[in-house]
Amino acid sequence: MQVSSGYRFLQDGESSLEYGETIYDSCLHNSTSDRDIIECITNKLESGQIIISRDTNTWFLIFATSLIFFMQAGFAMLCAGSVRIKNVGNTMLKNLLDTCGAAIGFFTIGFAFAFGGQHHTDTTGTTFIGSSNFLLQGINDNDYAYYIFEFAFAATCATIVAGTLAERCQMAAYLCYSIILTGFIFPVVAHAIWSRNGFLSATNVNPFLGVGAIDFAGGTVVHVTGGATALFASIILGPRKGRFYDARGNPLPKPKPHPGHSVALQMLGTFILWFGWYGFNAGSTLTHSPYLNTGNIAALAAVN
Repeated sequence: MQVSSGYRFLQDGESSLEYGETIYDSCLHNSTSDRDIIECITNKLESGQIIISRDTNTWFLIFATSLIFFMQAGFAMLCAGSVRIKNVGNTMLKNLLDTCGAAIGFFTIGFAFAFGGQHHTDTTGTTFIGSSNFLLQGINDNDYAYYIFEFAFAATCATIVAGTLAERCQMAAYLCYSIILTGFIFPVVAHAIWSRNGFLSATNVNPFLGVGAIDFAGGTVVHVTGGATALFASIILGPRKGRFYDARGNPLPKPKPHPGHSVALQMLGTFILWFGWYGFNAGSTLTHSPYLNTGNIAALAAVN
């Protein structure tokens, strides 16, 4: 049977009325005066508002994470369109290994190294890396959304390197790189800036130079880390075979072009990345709160 939106609205209203009656009955049963009843109702409504706000923030983070994770498809399409057709399968698999390696590295030790053990009232000072919550053991139920959000950031950091190593890196080596980057390198940088115990964090009890550093959406933690890794990887691997030297190692008179095989895939990947960027930037507010003006901040981040 089809249920109209009006009927659902009436059901929601009836549920809210029943919830209010339950609060009133509970307070009436446990209170002896009108003042105690009013105070009891106020406290329960405030507690309910906190729960609603927390759940809204959780869904906000999950939605932003979905957009960021979808960027993996954008990176895959962009890389696939930018290589020669014989290397498309290899490149696509590397993009998959980025996510798989990040899932292993960040779940087992990466999140713990980045944010393990920190609390909203943490006053332990500066630490190099986190030392608890390995394999997500001991984290609060409210932190799972934050974990999956940071996992998407870690996977993005690893994927930045995929295009740099296109057509010239073995699969096993690439998987090991993905695990190491997301399990240790990225978490160390994230801990330094985003953790309350990081030496560059603006929320440290003793912030660096009295102010610390603010990285709103990963300009340093994600992109500088991924870019620096890509630079060192390209230096170690060198150029693609046949690009600047012939089979005997002699320099070519002119570099041999290796054009990508599909402009359509490049364009598709670009638009997917653009789409995902709204989750990347706007989602970095981490919360949806009218009291903190996060809606306007998210909108400004999306525009920028």
